[in-house]
Amino acid sequence: MTGQPTPRLAVLKNRDFTFFLAARFLATLAVQMQTVAVGWQVYAVTRDPLDLGLIGLSQFLPFVLLILPAGHVADNHDRRRVLAGCFTLETVCALILLALAARGLDSARPVFAAMVLFGVARAFAMPAGQALLPNLVPREQFGTAVALNSSTWQVATIAGPALGGVVYLLGAPVVYATVAVLLAVSVGLLLGLRRGGGHAQSTEPPGWYTLLSGLRFVRSHRPVLGAISLDLFAVLFGGATALLPVYAADVLHVGPTGLGLLRTAPGIGAALCGIALGFAPITTRVGRWMFGGVIVFGLATLVFGLSKNFALSLAALAVMGAGDMVSVYIRHLLVQLETPDEIRGRVSAVNAVFIGASNELGEFESGLTAAWFGTVPAVIVGGCATLVVAGTWTRLFPELWRMDRFPPGRP
Repeated sequence: MTGQPTPRLAVLKNRDFTFFLAARFLATLAVQMQTVAVGWQVYAVTRDPLDLGLIGLSQFLPFVLLILPAGHVADNHDRRRVLAGCFTLETVCALILLALAARGLDSARPVFAAMVLFGVARAFAMPAGQALLPNLVPREQFGTAVALNSSTWQVATIAGPALGGVVYLLGAPVVYATVAVLLAVSVGLLLGLRRGGGHAQSTEPPGWYTLLSGLRFVRSHRPVLGAISLDLFAVLFGGATALLPVYAADVLHVGPTGLGLLRTAPGIGAALCGIALGFAPITTRVGRWMFGGVIVFGLATLVFGLSKNFALSLAALAVMGAGDMVSVYIRHLLVQLETPDEIRGRVSAVNAVFIGASNELGEFESGLTAAWFGTVPAVIVGGCATLVVAGTWTRLFPELWRMDRFPPGRP
């Protein structure tokens, strides 16, 4: 109808949603810049791929210990304020890294300590951020909002590593100072949100039974369990990104700027895929689309592991990002639409455990196997394991494989 905005345009006119997008974009941009600087700086000091894995492990341990209480916090406190507090803590982490870099780094241990603090912030940020989004947009706009949110995140993963690699040429302290400024602006945007605090609070008393309610919900909904566990094991074994500093320095010989481009490539593929999903959302055969995304991710990992050509490596990483984007898009919609709002934070916390395990613990697994077997064999074995996981999960969760449409959504 003439004069009536389409749902896609309408969600972009939502002030709180655009503030949320901007805050998440800047925070993700900052974290991606920080990741490049930390990885290159640590590897330059130690020349040990295991230390790259320990960067991930130092973030994962506090994350996995705190994530269930963090979900309870997200269900019983203003999610806007919780997320703003997490970004504030990440700002402190960036300032600590700035001080370490300015003093001069001769050991990776202080960096690991700073990343522990970063892991604490991420533990509370992930369930609060995931649970906040449905409170900002109406149900009919949620699919488009998820695609736009994911696309914005991917654009930041494109710009962040490339920008971090370039700025690193000016020195690691310049990178960390920029990160702190971007995170501070994100905090201001979140504090400016007008909606998102009036969610349905849990009426359950605090305790282990309440903390574990998200886990019980996931376990009792097999499609949700299958979707998030598929992502866990696929990325856990197929994560090559932790070893990108090694590839940049010793395999492709492209330096910190090349490392930034390598980290950018998955975001390019994912962002292009996310834009396509925003205009043409997946509405049928969602289970097979999800498994297809994981299979593409695994095959592209194999190509990257075998490649010694910089352009081919960039292309393989871009395809990995596109495959992962399809899986992430379907999983996020499935989890959020299946979950009642009063436990959405705790279910998002369980989802975040799986995501955190696949990312940070996957980085540790990659660093450990690279130290044992060598960098290239570690990536190849990981790609093969991802394909095995995808095939196994079609048998373990046939209802997910056969799923045709998303659930209608919970209040």
